[in-house]
Amino acid sequence: MLGALAPAPANARKKEKPEEVFQAAYPPAAAAPPVVATGSIFQVNDGYAALYEGWRARSVGDPLTIVLVERTAASKSSNSKLDSGGGASLTPPTTGLLNLFSKSDATLSGSRNFGGGGTADQANSLSGEISVTVAAVYPNGTMLVQGQKRVTLNRGDEFVRIKGLVRTADISADNRVLSTRVADAQISYTGKGDVARASRQGWLSRFFQIISPF
Repeated sequence: MLGALAPAPANARKKEKPEEVFQAAYPPAAAAPPVVATGSIFQVNDGYAALYEGWRARSVGDPLTIVLVERTAASKSSNSKLDSGGGASLTPPTTGLLNLFSKSDATLSGSRNFGGGGTADQANSLSGEISVTVAAVYPNGTMLVQGQKRVTLNRGDEFVRIKGLVRTADISADNRVLSTRVADAQISYTGKGDVARASRQGWLSRFFQIISPF
């Protein structure tokens, strides 16, 4: 009985969904190699990019630019119609002891009609550019990129966040990649502040909307 009243262990409780991470990734810290005087103008320790690779992002912490070209449109419509009817009549006897009802008292008829329809249309568009960083590099050549842009306005903040997988082959020579080439993309455009609060319903309006049967 005491065991039943004891609180459930922490690992048995419902786990909350972890919050998505969009912060910039930084390259791992590495000890600086010793400088060796070779007498040459070119020094490997100063960093370089191979001729066939250029300056495309390829390592953890490298930045690249995502070109947002998101355009989606959806439409759906449905219609339904139902008609049914029926009738019955019974003529009572006009003679004898059962002559109790007139002809109009022994008729029966019924009908049912239903009609319904619905339409739904939705269109979205998002354009612009956002620079992200490489968070992980996988053996097959794909990279996990993530980043966010925060714009502070007069009455609030605007956030543009993106996260997904990018192929090295899809990165252009100027270190850009289209958002349509980002696999498993998570793109969000949100805001907070006075403007964002003014565009949302109050808590009392949302409460009555939930319990309203209409």
